[in-house]
Amino acid sequence: MYVKVLLFFFSVFNAAVLADEEVLNMCLDAKYHKSEPGPENGLFAECSPWKDRSCCTNETAYWSHQSGPGALYDFNYNHCGTLSEKCRRHFNHNNCFYECSPNVGAWIVEEPISHRNERFKNVPICESSCTAWYDDCQNDLTCKDNWAVGWDWTSETNECPQGAECKSFTNFFHNATHLCESIFPEDYQVVSDDSEDPCMVLWFDTDNNPNDDVARYYAKKMGLCCGASHNQFVATFAFLTLFAWMYNVF
Repeated sequence: MYVKVLLFFFSVFNAAVLADEEVLNMCLDAKYHKSEPGPENGLFAECSPWKDRSCCTNETAYWSHQSGPGALYDFNYNHCGTLSEKCRRHFNHNNCFYECSPNVGAWIVEEPISHRNERFKNVPICESSCTAWYDDCQNDLTCKDNWAVGWDWTSETNECPQGAECKSFTNFFHNATHLCESIFPEDYQVVSDDSEDPCMVLWFDTDNNPNDDVARYYAKKMGLCCGASHNQFVATFAFLTLFAWMYNVF
């Protein structure tokens, strides 16, 4: 009997610990996201760094690189003429981060709209990622500073709203921080690379995902996992569950 009791206790404790780590390995509840992260045989182009643990399929990765009708969300990146290759590459990075990253669990909030039930909000993004994005797009053209809403969707894809003029990115975004925090509002919060707090990158070309450690740092800081106080809660929960079970048994 006591062996069964101990086995039960450890099974409950282990389940609680696994749940504790779940926030570090989560996918959004959204139209093209997988239900949970997992490996892919390969991911298209700029999404390839996430192939070992990804929230997107290769099909999603492919369509995230396209523009106009048939692309993900039928979104037209070339609404003011074709974006330069170097500028579009950053939007591909952003798309891959959104669709494929398993590291955003600590920032997931509910947002029940047509194409998703959840979004991430205020993910700490490195200023250097934003600076590279801004520098490579500053001479490209757009007609809006908020790409999330306000388009003309009367055709099969988004077009500039009536009266909006195509101007350079620098006319709509004052600097790199403004670009990252405004183009898809509240997705990101820009953090200096020199800050004591770490930041995520939109893209990486290393074998290991550098955002794993960043996600763990903030989840621990938020009390969502991994810290001593959270571990104490897990142990207490397991003990109380054991006590309740023993009370019913004996």
